[in-house]
Amino acid sequence: MHLVGMLDSPYVRRVAVSLNLLGLPFTHESVSVFRHYERFQGINPVVKAPTLVTDGGVVLMDSTLILEHAEKLAGRSLAPDELSAHAQAQRLIGLALAACEKSVQIVYENQLRPQEKRHQPWLDRVNEQLLAAYRLIEAEIGDARMEDAEGWLFGPAPLQADITTAIAWTFTTRMLPDLLPADAFPALARLTARAEAQEAFKAWPYDG
Repeated sequence: MHLVGMLDSPYVRRVAVSLNLLGLPFTHESVSVFRHYERFQGINPVVKAPTLVTDGGVVLMDSTLILEHAEKLAGRSLAPDELSAHAQAQRLIGLALAACEKSVQIVYENQLRPQEKRHQPWLDRVNEQLLAAYRLIEAEIGDARMEDAEGWLFGPAPLQADITTAIAWTFTTRMLPDLLPADAFPALARLTARAEAQEAFKAWPYDG
């Protein structure tokens, strides 16, 4: 398999780390949707990161759909089995992906749109949506589970809720360092520090 996209994208990185944890071999090509548009277009005409080209030559896109296929290939899931835990994990993943989306919107607005064309009321709303997502995650993971140094959110090994939450927090705090002080989100900061110390994360670093 061949993964295409930059690792400073949380969507590309969650796929890379997940493929690693699932034990699925793949190659990676750092192609930017901005700087290498024509190169990316030659792989995927939609120019969407991440893109995964399967061993059979099928071009997949959207990190969640790619990971659904990857779990089929691996024959195992990165979600908890128990029904209520599965629902809670899906909720955390949804919140983390919402935080990624809002972070990207803020970055694009500030870095790509001319200042005179920025709409501050819209930007204020996106900021509040981002903060709401992280406040909810912090409230839900900041309990006794996170005090267990041997365990993760839903068991003894990191699952997709851990992966996506940690990668989202790394992305936001790197791209928007003044927006979310770590001391205001101690559980998120603690989870992320533990995750980033894992070999699967270090193999696919944010700035790799």
